[in-house]
Amino acid sequence: QVRLGESGGGAVQPGDSLRLSCAAAGGSFSSHAMGWFRQSPGKAREFVAAISFTGSSTYYADSVKGRFTISRDNDKNTVYLQMNNLIPVDTAIYYCAATVRFQLTPRPDEYDYWGQGTQVTVSW
Repeated sequence: QVRLGESGGGAVQPGDSLRLSCAAAGGSFSSHAMGWFRQSPGKAREFVAAISFTGSSTYYADSVKGRFTISRDNDKNTVYLQMNNLIPVDTAIYYCAATVRFQLTPRPDEYDYWGQGTQVTVSW
């Protein structure tokens, strides 16, 4: 079983950057594709980005393409989400998730393990 823990959230102003980290423990990190999701109050959990086992393939939601970058370090059992040019609608709790599926997927129900989330707030 893979345990996931996010960090790096915070309160920033529009245009600022943040880097989220998600550390994995208790399983074979390099055997899992990883994803980032977010959820705002009253809204469904939304796909943000995903990365393949080796990091060679990535997949982004249109709303973050060109602003966010997902990456992973399998030696450190960690996946990252670099978020640039943040805007208020990016405000949400951000979750990382792991899946054994080979095909990158934006569907939350296709992920097997989830972290507890980290809050990102973008406002003046």
